[in-house]
Amino acid sequence: MNPPPPTPLPPEAAAALHSVDWSTLEWQPVRRGIERKAFGSDQVTLALHRLMPGHEPRPHAHPNEQVMYILAGVLDVHVDDRVVRLGPGGLLLIPPNVRHYGVVVGDEPVLNLDVFTPARPEYLA
Repeated sequence: MNPPPPTPLPPEAAAALHSVDWSTLEWQPVRRGIERKAFGSDQVTLALHRLMPGHEPRPHAHPNEQVMYILAGVLDVHVDDRVVRLGPGGLLLIPPNVRHYGVVVGDEPVLNLDVFTPARPEYLA
């Protein structure tokens, strides 16, 4: 039995369709040792971060739920009073309004993809 044909996108969804190639986006400086590229919509933001060894960690909290995915390097993520070490392939869910920060472990830069909901429009400005 064959699956049904795909349903075409409604016009409003087709108009909102947007794609990007990460390699075409310029790294934006965040602060000493941290750079970002971002992509998203009104509902969700994806942020690709590059953290250099010796970067300036800053504990913070925000109302957004955050999913962190490590692509390269090793990061100690401090979440409240816990420390979670993540390497390539590591995932961590950070609840809204919880104080957290990351510290690069070793000499290799960390490349991580963060997914935020609700969206963080300030990352797209």
